[in-house]
Amino acid sequence: METRSSVFANPKPCKHLADYKLRHGLSGYKFLQKWLKTFPNGKTSIKMCETKMPKCSFCSGIRQGRLFLCLICSSMSCSDHTLLHSQSENGHDIAVDIERSELYCCSCSDQVYDLDFDKVVVAKNIVDMPSKTRDSVVDDLMRRSSKRRRLNSVVDLDLIRSKFFVWMRGRRAKSCYPLGLRGLNNLGSTCFMNSILQALLHAPPFRNYFLSERHDRETCRKRSSDQSCLACDIGVIFSAVYSGDRTPYSPAQFLYSWWQHSANLASYEQQDAHEFFISVLDGIHEREGKEINPNKDNGDCQCIAHRVFSGMLRSDLTCTTCGFTSTTYDPCVDISLNMDTSSFSSVDVANKSVRPNEDTGRSTLLACLDLFTRPERLGSDQKLYCQNCQEKRDSLKQMSIKRLPLVLSLHIKRFEHSSLRRTSRKIDWHLQFPFSLDMTPYLSPSIVRNRFGNRIFGFESDEADISAEFEIFAVVTHSGMLDSGHYVTYLRLQNQWYKCDDAWITEVDERIVRASQCYMIFYVQRMLYYKANEDLSCTPMPSRRDPFVPIAGCC
Repeated sequence: METRSSVFANPKPCKHLADYKLRHGLSGYKFLQKWLKTFPNGKTSIKMCETKMPKCSFCSGIRQGRLFLCLICSSMSCSDHTLLHSQSENGHDIAVDIERSELYCCSCSDQVYDLDFDKVVVAKNIVDMPSKTRDSVVDDLMRRSSKRRRLNSVVDLDLIRSKFFVWMRGRRAKSCYPLGLRGLNNLGSTCFMNSILQALLHAPPFRNYFLSERHDRETCRKRSSDQSCLACDIGVIFSAVYSGDRTPYSPAQFLYSWWQHSANLASYEQQDAHEFFISVLDGIHEREGKEINPNKDNGDCQCIAHRVFSGMLRSDLTCTTCGFTSTTYDPCVDISLNMDTSSFSSVDVANKSVRPNEDTGRSTLLACLDLFTRPERLGSDQKLYCQNCQEKRDSLKQMSIKRLPLVLSLHIKRFEHSSLRRTSRKIDWHLQFPFSLDMTPYLSPSIVRNRFGNRIFGFESDEADISAEFEIFAVVTHSGMLDSGHYVTYLRLQNQWYKCDDAWITEVDERIVRASQCYMIFYVQRMLYYKANEDLSCTPMPSRRDPFVPIAGCC
């Protein structure tokens, strides 16, 4: 355990940051210090001119996303153009996120950490505080930091900053925010992981399973010689997040376990959040599924991953010559949806960019679901064998949902890959999505009856056991370009929306959520959503001894 922790505890230092400090020293940090502004909630931002809105120097647009200030030339770039700025200006690699006052490497397209910069920010925070409060906080921070001398300096200061920000939020954070809202530290391009973890941590049936300690970590370790178990590590995160502590948590042990499960993705590079979601559920199934029901397939699996997220899709292939229909069923843990472009002009479709405030057509989630269940004529190169005609025929394919899951995960296909052109690009269309969703029109009985009429045979009532009415509880968004974007999760708890941006948790208006560029949308059965809100208590769950060896940098 000791040797493996060093593999992932500390990301490799950024060479561009090292080059910047070698050439310019700390002059840029000290010059920037006078522009830092600390707000009552403990958040520190770059103080901008009150009469002018910050704009990207490339697109000249006032964006709702992140903006970055170059430490060399003070030019402003949005998340889409930071890389372009570093490429056009030699040596202009290091910038500052003006909203969060955190260093960002434009060339690496990732947040970077520097002890000297953090000292500047923390010093400014303390200077801006009232004198009596400042003295007490400094004493407290020094006393706490002396107990952690075994930690390296970067982790130590990060811990001090976390405690400082929690203190600044004070009673408001402890009394107003629901239990379970806790930031997750970025461990080096891990916003994809943090965004999905926030959704999993607040999926009601998934949460209830782990908080009731249904997955016993001690028993799990005794059953298997493999020390890596994603379900065990998720249980550790649940215990930490619902303990009542507001300090941002570092899921380093979980990241290491996931790397062991998905060795081909083990790196500090940005990964796809949807791919990570599928990989995590697969990892949980591998351990729990084999123990609970080793001889059953995923459709009947009783592991927690499939009990919560698994549904069943129905595929009907109809021969256009004789009308013979063959039906197959496939289990799924999510539904991937193409963007519906029927209301867009040809120019919009070519540009792949439609903003929410433009007077153009909008794609809606309901239209995407209609497109998913719409009959599709297969091409001449996709002729399938007809059992009735005894030869290959043209056919129609129609998808429907035979069984709904408890938690419905919808994936919006925003990343387009062309094997012919060998290119990839992101689709930036805006998508409207409802907070309450009725899935009845997309169930197999509704789809087949619309096609054949009510005179057709009756249906086995497999979907009657689960309600078709859902409520939204999480939205994972992606901003930026294909290879250098940023993931953020919006959570809906007790009808209030919260933005989870790595370690930062803030309240937001629902209009911000509706205007976001959704990538994954999570719905839960309406009954479970309201039941979860009634049961959500602010009493911290009792802690128990963690069977894993503590790792430097982990909370």
